[in-house]
Amino acid sequence: MLARILFRYLRTYRWPLLGVIVFQFASAMAQLYLPRLNADIIDLGVAKGDTAFIWSHGAFMLMISLGQIVASVIATYFAARAAMAAGRDIRRDVYDRVSAFSEREISAFGPGSLITRNTNDVQQVQMLAMMGATMLVTAPLLAIGGIIMALQQDVGLSWLIAVSVPLLLVIAALVISRMVPLFRRYQVRLDAVNRIMREQLTGVRVVRAFVRERIEEERFRGANTDIMVVGRRVGSLFVLLFPVAMLVLNVTVVGVIWFGGIAVNDGNVQIGTLFAFMQYVGQILMGVLMATFMTIMIPRAAVSAERIGEVLDADTSLARPADGIREFGRPGAVEFDHVTFAYPGADAPVLHDVTFRAEPGETVAIVGSTGSGKTTLVSLIPRLFDVTSGAVRVAGVDVREADLDAMWQGIGLVPQRPFLFTGTIASNLRFGREEATDAELWDALEIAQARDFVAEKEGGLSARIAQGGTNVSGGQRQRLAIARAIVHGADLLVFDDSFSALDLSTDARLRQALWKRMPHVTKIVVAQRVSTITDADRIVVLDDGRVVGLGTHEELLQTCPTYREIVDSQLGVQA
Repeated sequence: MLARILFRYLRTYRWPLLGVIVFQFASAMAQLYLPRLNADIIDLGVAKGDTAFIWSHGAFMLMISLGQIVASVIATYFAARAAMAAGRDIRRDVYDRVSAFSEREISAFGPGSLITRNTNDVQQVQMLAMMGATMLVTAPLLAIGGIIMALQQDVGLSWLIAVSVPLLLVIAALVISRMVPLFRRYQVRLDAVNRIMREQLTGVRVVRAFVRERIEEERFRGANTDIMVVGRRVGSLFVLLFPVAMLVLNVTVVGVIWFGGIAVNDGNVQIGTLFAFMQYVGQILMGVLMATFMTIMIPRAAVSAERIGEVLDADTSLARPADGIREFGRPGAVEFDHVTFAYPGADAPVLHDVTFRAEPGETVAIVGSTGSGKTTLVSLIPRLFDVTSGAVRVAGVDVREADLDAMWQGIGLVPQRPFLFTGTIASNLRFGREEATDAELWDALEIAQARDFVAEKEGGLSARIAQGGTNVSGGQRQRLAIARAIVHGADLLVFDDSFSALDLSTDARLRQALWKRMPHVTKIVVAQRVSTITDADRIVVLDDGRVVGLGTHEELLQTCPTYREIVDSQLGVQA
């Protein structure tokens, strides 16, 4: 999976990667040539007292060093450019995929896990791409090139390389084999920390209202300790690897000095050659260490790539038709045709054989007890879920055959929990239609009974809205969400219990304004209060996911016991 993702996203940036290879190759070649120049200066310049040779070769060595630094900097620049761009593309594709998910897929992955995958996991892959682009060129060149250059200097000491390099590789393999499962556990623990933190921030009022701060602190402390334990074990392996690698390096250098010193004393090796051999041994082992460092990064990046791939490969249950219908013959019309719906893994369907219709311009209300399936039913209209059997038709077209973007243009949805985005009142209202004028915004606010409180705010339409609309009351948030749906200019408005936070007088004025100012728009209203829907053209009564009543308020009072019970409990009407 890691190789597939890297190839998929880095191939677009082959020219920067080619630049990395070219300049890193030049840097490595210069680095390999420097010890040889150093040996010549010592053996041919210093030993013979040739000052001119020392100055000329020293200047050349300085130029090579500067060139090596410049080439390394340019290679790092190209690597960073390619890796950062690839990370941007991965985040974009993960975001696009998640945006296409239905509630089913989002619940399966979990919002916290999806956030982690699009941030921390992408960062791990991105870092591997950046480091790998440079190290994967440098490490082999230093290791292999160092061996070749060292053998040219002195074959007699090469047995030290033959011992130290395999030993270092064996140590690295043992450590890395233990890291892979730890990295996988670390990412799972990170998901848990993000999930708990997100729950506590979102539900901070509930936590404080029930005095659960200490318990929630313990829950977070437990998750935090779990990730610390795994991280500590990973860190202990890092702590073990690098000291052992440095021990091997230092012992090898000591061996070179020991046995090389004997060769120098015997007159078989010159001092400059010995110094060059020591430098080449250091470069060889440094190349092996670089490769080891890369192999340490690869397991964690592989785990992250696997998690990213799960999102990218996940098929949304809301598959878009290849050639979706964009022309709708009956704007505003809604029809449920023997609809049954069950959540994945559920023991029983939530909705059973639901059939009713709403004609253009009509108001259809949906009532029922808690858990009767009202929210699930209206979620099928904009195709947030797909039906298990039967069909939902909007504007005369089965929602599964419609082009989703075109269909959503004709639907204005006010969810049960209205959500406002960080920005201003105007930016939130224009979420419904970007080109809406200020006059249209004020008109929508007037219909939604929100004009007065918006006008009183400092800045009016430019007043700031905090994330989630936490700086406005529940009723104000609902009215702003209703105004946003009105600005959308849809032929069908769906209100999922969207008047629950309003007082009775505001509720009555809002409904009167909607009915009067927008008679051509079809309205599907889920309501708990009977007073909200008594004047609806048609009322659908749900009980345990089944339609047990369908008609006007007066008709249902005569024919539907379930509806009479609801009315009696709220208005005291006697059947």
